[in-house]
Amino acid sequence: MAQAKPGGERQVLESMYSMIALVFILVACVELCDAATVVDVYRLIQYDISGAPFGSRLANLNHHAGSLHFAPGSDLSRTVLIIPLRELNISFVKEYITQNQPLGGLLFLLPQIFSIENRERAKSNHQTDGEELLKNDLAELENYLYIPRYLISAQQEFGSSSYLLLLYPVYFAFEDDDIEAVLADVKRNDATGQLATATTGGYKFVVSVPEPKKRASPTITNIQGWLSGLKTDGDANQLPTIAVVASYDTFGAAPALSVGSDSNGSGVVALLEIARLFSVLYSNPKTRGRYNLLFGLTSGGPYNYNGTHKWLRSFDQRQRESIDYAICLNSIGSWDNDLWIHVSKPPENAYIKQIFEGFSNVAEELGVKVGLKHKKINISNPRVAWEHEQFSRLRVTAATLSELSVAPELLESTGSLVDGRPFVNEAAIIKSVKLVAESLARHIYGHEGKNVQIFADNSSLAVNPSYIKSWLDLLSQTPRVAPFLSKNDPFVLALKKELEDHTDEVNVQHEVLDGMFTFYDSTRASLNVYQVASVTFDLLLLLVLGSYLIVLFSFLVITTRGLDDLISLFRRPPSRKVKTA
Repeated sequence: MAQAKPGGERQVLESMYSMIALVFILVACVELCDAATVVDVYRLIQYDISGAPFGSRLANLNHHAGSLHFAPGSDLSRTVLIIPLRELNISFVKEYITQNQPLGGLLFLLPQIFSIENRERAKSNHQTDGEELLKNDLAELENYLYIPRYLISAQQEFGSSSYLLLLYPVYFAFEDDDIEAVLADVKRNDATGQLATATTGGYKFVVSVPEPKKRASPTITNIQGWLSGLKTDGDANQLPTIAVVASYDTFGAAPALSVGSDSNGSGVVALLEIARLFSVLYSNPKTRGRYNLLFGLTSGGPYNYNGTHKWLRSFDQRQRESIDYAICLNSIGSWDNDLWIHVSKPPENAYIKQIFEGFSNVAEELGVKVGLKHKKINISNPRVAWEHEQFSRLRVTAATLSELSVAPELLESTGSLVDGRPFVNEAAIIKSVKLVAESLARHIYGHEGKNVQIFADNSSLAVNPSYIKSWLDLLSQTPRVAPFLSKNDPFVLALKKELEDHTDEVNVQHEVLDGMFTFYDSTRASLNVYQVASVTFDLLLLLVLGSYLIVLFSFLVITTRGLDDLISLFRRPPSRKVKTA
């Protein structure tokens, strides 16, 4: 019996250790076990211009959720505000940005109409009402989040003297049933006048990603294809060249969503279809023109057409001088009746007059209008508003065809969130292709001023609407922000292959984007939404578990050692008297 007692004590202690470990596991899981949903989110772009920071500077989130129904004077420094686009208060956003108000983060909820994949779902859910109003609201929001001149304007409007920095994560997500249910609960809680905190409980938003890192030496890729003209025997002179050019990359508030269906997906689609049409003509020596055709797909368009600059610099003097003129295609997919030809040389210039008259004659036959806009370039100014200006700086005649009557500012109209497939008109692209192809063909074959339809409908040279649709669909599903496209990106390889199918000789040029711009990664993530209990609940749970353990401990001691031993555990041990000599 003397050895049974230590064994009983060991049994009690082992039971106690197991129960204590179980308590800690249960407490640790209180905030982690009840995951409400997981949402795909897209981070606001983070970039620098000549060292000046713009966009969202952080990516990690670990804060409670709140809505616009918070009480005045609330501390939002540890709150992620959920702002549906349908409830957007742009004045509130501008004020918080310009005044550098503390925020835990921002999550903007966009209707499905702006999603890359979910156009059909948007239709079925009747979400297309008020599209124009939503587009305007989203466009304005984007501008004030990342466009330099709008941030400066808002700073002046609200009298802020501090530099504008978004020192918190900013994300975009798309509406769905799960996130809307979470938002409804958050609104009900905020209506009580108390934001969700660790004390009160609520929903916690967690995004765990590595801190954004700089993109080292981002690459831009230019692709060119040639269709060689027909030389007659004994002709030693180099044939003149006509260039058709379009920039294919984009820039927008969320790089992972910047597809630029109109700017400049429409220009890329038109270029590929024009190349296909002329490849049919040039495949037969009898219909091959006495002009070389050069098709250029350039990168770096949003950054002062940096790729176009480097592409042209790679030509030798003889190649540049052989270019009769260049037509640049930019944003030609959402116009109704008016297009514009932008030029740098005076309208009185003979070459400009010839180009404009050729396009005007074809436009009249198509029932559309073409206007002429002259903007003189300043060579000392690094800002390049139109792609043709890079040609003009090298004294090459060029023009840009666009639905835009005024040149966009730096980083504007280059693939925003509102520039998606639902807002591009395929018929506009088809008319643009007819206009350009017919004008070029009449110039090449000497039919200026004649009512001759080379690319007539229902002929073997007719524009192919299916081809245009398929490429427009692909471009509208492919984000194309240049610093995030690798040299061997599948999309870049697809463009190269397509030009190879329609031209004789294809060359690819890889260059490093000039150092004025710096970009950061972490463009998309998963948002984990947890429904967490309040601290009061945690304390109550601990109290219940503690009481249970005390009762269980008492029961084990009584059954294994007796009541007297239980009482002796709480009795003060007798003091030992030290005998002194």
